[in-house]
Amino acid sequence: MSGTFEPVDLTNCDREPIHQLGAVQPFGFLLAISSDWIVTRASTNLAEFLGIAQADALGRPVTSLITPEALHTIRNKLTTLRGSDVVERIFGIALTSDQNKFDLAVHMNDNGVIVEGERCQEDRRNAPSLSMRSMMSRLDHTETMGAFFRDGARQARALTGFDRVMVYRFDESGSGEVVAEAARAGIGSFLGLHYPASDIPVQARALYLRNLFRIIADVDAVPVPILPEPDEYGQPLDLSMSVLRSVSPIHIEYLKNMGVGASLSISIVVDGKLWGLFACHHYGPRLPSAESRSTAELFGQMFASRLESRERRLALDYETKARRIADRLLTSVADNASLLDDPAWLIEALADAIPADGIGVWINGRLALAGIGPDERSFAALVRHLNRNAAGRIYAVDRLTETYPDLALDDAVAGMLAIPISRSPRDYVVLFRQELVRTVRWGGDPHKPVEYGPNGPRLTPRKSFEAWSELVRGRSLPFTEAERRVAETIRVTLIEVVLRLTDEASMARQTANERQELLIAELNHRVRNILSLITGIIRQSQTTSVSVGDYIRQIEGRVQSLARAHDQITRDHWAPASLRQLLVAETAAYLGKNAERIRMNGEDVLLEPQAFSTAALVFHELMTNSAKYGSLSGTGGTVELGWHRDDEANLQIGWREKNGPPVIEPTRQGFGSTIIRRSIPYDLGGQADVRYVKDGLEADFRIPARFVVGPTSERSNSAPVGSSERKTIAGDHQPLSGLKVLLVENNLIIAMDGEDILRRMGADVATAPSVAEAMQILAGHSFDLALLDVNLGDETSFGIADRLAAEGVPFVFATGYGEGIAQANSHSDAPVLQKPYTMEGVTDTLARLPLARKR
Repeated sequence: MSGTFEPVDLTNCDREPIHQLGAVQPFGFLLAISSDWIVTRASTNLAEFLGIAQADALGRPVTSLITPEALHTIRNKLTTLRGSDVVERIFGIALTSDQNKFDLAVHMNDNGVIVEGERCQEDRRNAPSLSMRSMMSRLDHTETMGAFFRDGARQARALTGFDRVMVYRFDESGSGEVVAEAARAGIGSFLGLHYPASDIPVQARALYLRNLFRIIADVDAVPVPILPEPDEYGQPLDLSMSVLRSVSPIHIEYLKNMGVGASLSISIVVDGKLWGLFACHHYGPRLPSAESRSTAELFGQMFASRLESRERRLALDYETKARRIADRLLTSVADNASLLDDPAWLIEALADAIPADGIGVWINGRLALAGIGPDERSFAALVRHLNRNAAGRIYAVDRLTETYPDLALDDAVAGMLAIPISRSPRDYVVLFRQELVRTVRWGGDPHKPVEYGPNGPRLTPRKSFEAWSELVRGRSLPFTEAERRVAETIRVTLIEVVLRLTDEASMARQTANERQELLIAELNHRVRNILSLITGIIRQSQTTSVSVGDYIRQIEGRVQSLARAHDQITRDHWAPASLRQLLVAETAAYLGKNAERIRMNGEDVLLEPQAFSTAALVFHELMTNSAKYGSLSGTGGTVELGWHRDDEANLQIGWREKNGPPVIEPTRQGFGSTIIRRSIPYDLGGQADVRYVKDGLEADFRIPARFVVGPTSERSNSAPVGSSERKTIAGDHQPLSGLKVLLVENNLIIAMDGEDILRRMGADVATAPSVAEAMQILAGHSFDLALLDVNLGDETSFGIADRLAAEGVPFVFATGYGEGIAQANSHSDAPVLQKPYTMEGVTDTLARLPLARKR
């Protein structure tokens, strides 16, 4: 044997075949069985468990070792396996006639089956007292990630009974940190310690992803060989998914150097990657029952699931906040040509989105710098380097001097995030981070030289678990994936800004021209409609005119009525307008100071523009006829004008003339009478009933609910729809306070927005993503209101609407495809909310419901 050895370090562990050690821990036995149920390999301790020597078991059918009933149970369990990386458990099964109970772990291996058994532990004193549901509930109620980790460590310790349980998280480099710990008193704390990536070899990390649970019951136990070691092809047995797999001598020595007698690891896999571990240490031998270990493994998987949800929610909150910042940035600087003159303002605007210590801006060959960063010469050289990268991509580094060693950069600048904001020429906003000189507590020196130990010329793991400090220099805090996604959002935002500040602004002007053409086309359409309407009024009025003077006055009155209605609609930006204001305007136009002769009674409502114009013409004709022939033609006559909304939210309007001259139904219908009788039914699909009775003219009208918006008292009586005053009112009050609302929405992110808006309005919200879950919720709970997304993937919510209608529960359809899709069913009168959900949109839509009027 040579007296010299090749240099080694902890990476030697990466080459150790830990999944092919050919032995198991002695607390159980292993059988390798062929596809035709013949024993091909067995652990040498087989006689201790099944009463048959290992050598005698080889080549024999499994039925000669265990009972047919036990084999039947194992075969049934194998039918539930889905994939090669799945282990199934069988608890409390008798394998032989002596009726001793065993706990088994069964999995597939190549073309065979691996059966591992251990004696069933009857002592259940250490069985978990908490149900998995209550354990998850405790985790869900933790407010911070730190509290979430601490509670997870405490619950894992309660399940396993180990002296110390740590939550161990990996960073991007593979190094680990103890972020939470639960330990018995008097054994010290490892909380906050860091460990180098080499502590967990590459192949061990791969196994942690495949096999989520690892138990080492006794570091002093002697491994039990599995024989024969190679198969007929000379291949060792793959023990990757083995529960009993023996332990690498290097890892055993590592544990002994820490004084650990037993260990247990539960993988924490988030988004398909090894996020970290539950690392459990016991300072003596410890073997929890197989059932307890299975419960702990399930806890680890559910913990990982909750963690993944939390991390995604935090990332979503962060990115939502950053998008709002980007929107504000766009609004603030879109027309700000002084961007290059005030880069300090830009870094302040971006600071909340992506933390940075300095900023550089390069546009059209001009540059500006602020904060900590390179000088102008170095920044210009850096931009030339950046131009070598693919255009349009975010580029981040956390070791700037290593990436660009030829640049004369200040040592204080260690990290960079480059955001390209154009293609030709290349323009950039570059965020800089200074060197993060971090004092990190490590559990030993990752660069410690080799030491020779009992395993010969191999690395002996560190013999001290004392912390030491290493200064991390030349490196900044890395830019996270979430920060890079936010940078992409900012890139898109700033491209739009720069387009307006450079020659490429012509693209923005082209978009503006297209929008202008669209507006002109819409204006042309509306003007043509108005001209057509006026043309019809002129023609139809001519047939009923007696003289030129009457003809002119009729046309003038009708056109002025339309003008008054148009003024009210456009004053509210073509939004619903007040019925009472319409009637007051018409009354004032005819009666002036005698307007009190028309007595109005009803809570004000808003009419959609189409209905508002139609109603204006109808009541103009009613007042004109009454002033000529009815109760308003004399001195003592009056009109009772009342309105209300019926049970279906339709608007019912009644006109009653009193104390006027006798009226007789005309034998010939003029244009005015035609407008009164036919306009609302024809234009709006409503009803009109005109009666000539002894006391005076009576008329009843019904305007369908889809043209009527709730009482203006729910809004602002003076502010236009969509104004800032309305937004304030909507934000300050809770119109749904005390109400239970069912939200059916198949997209999680959109559902979260909807829930937030409804809860801010005071509602108690339950959410369902599908028809089946909504029906299940409705079977056990009652609701005051429902908000239904029309399209739920491959199904619609119309069936839910049928059930709600049968139970008398009001509901609103939500859709991004227009009202036609939502109303192409038997519930055509249901209000429709256009997506995306907004506070104003929800408030406006709910105002149409009778329920909303009561709030």
